[in-house]
Amino acid sequence: MADYNIDATVDITDVVCPVTFVKAKVALEELEDGEILAIHLNDGEPVQNVPRSIKEEGHRILKLISNDDGTYDLIVKKVGE
Repeated sequence: MADYNIDATVDITDVVCPVTFVKAKVALEELEDGEILAIHLNDGEPVQNVPRSIKEEGHRILKLISNDDGTYDLIVKKVGE
């Protein structure tokens, strides 16, 4: 994650869909336009659905990093409305 200046981090590994996206969306809403959020999420439905939903909201996916423990870190840039 050193490629980006991460402004905030949210861990959604403890919740299931659709709450995963809700928690990610709330974390994004707390940021200013242009800030970067790192979302720590599980494999399976979260890694399939959260990035797609965030893109549909108009935000920019910068990177999806696969971790050794079966989780992922999704790096997202908040895009203003």
